[in-house]
Amino acid sequence: MALTSPAILSSRSIYRLNPFLFSPQCRRSRLIPPRWNLRRHSRKFFSALASETEVFTSPGIAKTFDFASEERIYNWWESQGYFKPNFDRGGGDPFVVSMPPPNVTGSLHMGHAMFVTLEDIMVRYFRMKGRPALWLPGTDHAGIATQLVVEKMLAKEGVKRTDLSREEFAKRVWEWKEKYGGTITKQIRRLGASCDWNREHFTLDVQLSRAVVEAFVSLHEKGLIYQGSYLVNWSPTLQTAVSDLEVEYSEEPGYLYHIKYRVAGGTRNDFLTIATTRPETLFADTAIAVHPEDKRYSKYVGRLAIVPMTFGRHIPIIADKHVDREFGTGVLKISPGHDHNDYHIARKLGLPILNVMNKDGTLNDAAGIYSDMDRFEARKKLWADLEETGLAVKKEPHTLRVPRSQRGGEVIEPLVSKQWFVTMEPLAEKALSVVEKGQLTILPERFEKIYNHWLTNIKDWCISRQLWWGHRIPVWYIEGKDCEEHYIVARDEREALEKAKEKYGKSVEIYQDPDVLDTWFSSSLWPFSTLGWPDLSSEDLQKFYPTTMLETGHDILFFWVARMVMMGLELTGTVPFSYVYLHGLIRDAQGRKMSKTLGNVIDPLDTIKEYGTDALRFTISLGTAGQDLNLSMERLSANKAFTNKLWNAGKFILQNVPDKSDASAWELLLTNKFDTEASLVNLPLPERWVVSELHQLIDSVTANYEKFFFNEAGREIYDFFWGEFADWYIEASKTRLYNSGDNSMTSIAQAVLLYVFENILKLLHPFMPFVTEELWQALPYRKQALIVSTWPSTSLPRDMISVKRFQNLQALIRAIRNARAEHSVEPAKRISASIVAGSDVLCYISSEKEVLASLSRLDLEHAQFTESPPGDISQSVHIVASDGLEAYLPLADMVDVSSEIQRLTKRLSKMQSEYDALVARLNAPSFIEKAPAEVVRGVREKASEAEEKISLTKNRLEFLQSTVSIAK
Repeated sequence: MALTSPAILSSRSIYRLNPFLFSPQCRRSRLIPPRWNLRRHSRKFFSALASETEVFTSPGIAKTFDFASEERIYNWWESQGYFKPNFDRGGGDPFVVSMPPPNVTGSLHMGHAMFVTLEDIMVRYFRMKGRPALWLPGTDHAGIATQLVVEKMLAKEGVKRTDLSREEFAKRVWEWKEKYGGTITKQIRRLGASCDWNREHFTLDVQLSRAVVEAFVSLHEKGLIYQGSYLVNWSPTLQTAVSDLEVEYSEEPGYLYHIKYRVAGGTRNDFLTIATTRPETLFADTAIAVHPEDKRYSKYVGRLAIVPMTFGRHIPIIADKHVDREFGTGVLKISPGHDHNDYHIARKLGLPILNVMNKDGTLNDAAGIYSDMDRFEARKKLWADLEETGLAVKKEPHTLRVPRSQRGGEVIEPLVSKQWFVTMEPLAEKALSVVEKGQLTILPERFEKIYNHWLTNIKDWCISRQLWWGHRIPVWYIEGKDCEEHYIVARDEREALEKAKEKYGKSVEIYQDPDVLDTWFSSSLWPFSTLGWPDLSSEDLQKFYPTTMLETGHDILFFWVARMVMMGLELTGTVPFSYVYLHGLIRDAQGRKMSKTLGNVIDPLDTIKEYGTDALRFTISLGTAGQDLNLSMERLSANKAFTNKLWNAGKFILQNVPDKSDASAWELLLTNKFDTEASLVNLPLPERWVVSELHQLIDSVTANYEKFFFNEAGREIYDFFWGEFADWYIEASKTRLYNSGDNSMTSIAQAVLLYVFENILKLLHPFMPFVTEELWQALPYRKQALIVSTWPSTSLPRDMISVKRFQNLQALIRAIRNARAEHSVEPAKRISASIVAGSDVLCYISSEKEVLASLSRLDLEHAQFTESPPGDISQSVHIVASDGLEAYLPLADMVDVSSEIQRLTKRLSKMQSEYDALVARLNAPSFIEKAPAEVVRGVREKASEAEEKISLTKNRLEFLQSTVSIAK
């Protein structure tokens, strides 16, 4: 016997299935052994833990796993303290994950389901590995979203926000938060998130608010925060600056307006035609640009143009290589106060910046007669006036890329505004360095290039928002002094007043900046503020920081992940996590983004009710890291069937093990771990095979967990459970359990069933925690919950010779099954067979003749194991299972030859008629000339298929007729 240590990532399963095609139809298409006998016993089993808590239900009682029990199981886990980090198991350094804080206004969607599933898989795995596992949950105050929700609530009462004082409004928001803010965390629990809820945080908690103030003060003291007027994304409805992440671009129908700009001092024919989608911004034009190599306009470079409808305001005509000669007329109007690209051109060339827009989206005095008009109304009025004055050339339909507020939906206006900014370049240099040095690993690796590109081209970060809900900017101004020149940065008002008195005298009066900080500013501190920073003596900060993993969607790599890295390095001197794992988006079955407009949104809670949490989690986890996942009901249905299959396997095992009252039998069963060569070598062939395959599975799955290849781990477990354990070993074990008459063989089969099944439950638990815990608790004599059980050991022995031998046995069984199916043999009918092979092969095949007979429905009394073919091979079906292993199946045993000849003759006649009709259509010139190409192609394909079927049927008919002739 050759016992070897497995290669970590070697191929294990002979059934490498596509996990996204696990439909019931696909399952049935495989030749599956007869149904398990689930009615042999009706005993009821409960573990000691289950009987004490009355939480769990055994497969001995319940027909299927009841999804309603998931909440009971979850509450039990939490009540036992299993979600807290445990330092008593000696499993190494803590494994720490900070949950991406969902908005306090949010309700569960598939994006939440994705990150909860992946992070919970990580945490459950490392908890079972013995590491102190901490998953820190919490929610984000979501400044804009929450303020909008409360303003809408107040509007129903007939109250505007401005009718209240800032303090009164904040009080109403806190009341709303206390009443509704816990919805999202309750829903996250429903997904099985094993977070330490005792450490739950909210970004406006006292501790986190103190961290935000400290971060602002510290960065300002280092010269990294400054105040200035720059172009920002402005929401006219919300009356605040918004981040790039809060701006969504949509393709919308609009117009391209062509307008004449006359050249100053020229003739009536000297003009430049501008093509613009926003003519109302012409009042803010400060230059006209053309490409330096555009010969159409080179004669005008250096001259002045007259801005229409401005009573003669002149602007320079300049040359710039960034002008796109192919867009519109090749002439660019530069409005730096209302366009991001124009703003950067103006800053580079030193052009003045004009603003024509009020903060409510109306035009200001710079627009002259259009002052106080809404921007879109002004656009219509201006165009009409341009047409009247002869300056309008044409208006043509054009698809616009419109920036809209993610929260309010209104069109965002680029606007110059005085804001607070963080200087990003020195912070970005450190964040780039930690990736380059390998101190931070980004998974999948391809996102490193995106991370590096963004940080290399980073812009300063606008961190102020004109809202009432959020962290108030810790800046105080001096009454009667210029705000930009005279201000105090302090941790609180008392400190600010003391500083102001020292600088301006005891009679000074101060007032705080009314703005709040960008929500992303507080979120960027999340990995360390939740652990007690800036209190460096915090026990949690010392034990759990830096954290281990940051898992989130790839779409916020810049807006959140990179900022956390920069803030962690600057404020704590340490990269805040060792790994970044990025997942993709969940799309519908057709690959479309889920949206209410398309009506394709899949609600996780509805999905859980129908398919169960485990099926949802398993489906989501099988996606490739970093890539979008198309979610379909077929996948969910297939994995719900997987849950049922697990349940039925547990039911089968419980019905075929000793009664719990038989303590001596159970003591023997539980001592069989098969983790040594000595315990493996004495097992019969099927048992040696399945245990060896299990040991290889443990190594491969463990390696994939360690590399965060969860899709590979899930597929391997699925393949092994269904392909090896359920389809093969459970069926083989019945020959020991039901008909062997050998108590020792029965005990061995029971021990192996239990050993393999409990290890499958452990491997699968991080993916499917509820059904695995329920099944684990149903197994008698469980000393601890599955969630905190010990992960299976790796590098256990494997018998590769036995694996190969059992694969030969499998090949023989499959070949016999295929022959039976080809000849339409009734499933229950047993047939004769002659198995032909060399003596060494016959030795191990014949030793498992009961398994062979059971799984291929052979009549053992008429089964021969011989080294030479039988004498009547012409009357038999000859099959080759593998090199050196063949079988001869007497045809008369399988079919009534005479009746089969008659059936095939009639079938052949019908097939020939159908084929002739197809050929006739293809030979008709009128059909070929007039029918659509795809129709003609379809008929040709049908004719080809029919011809192939006729050939196969003829061959089989000739074979049967030859056997009749020989018999005569």
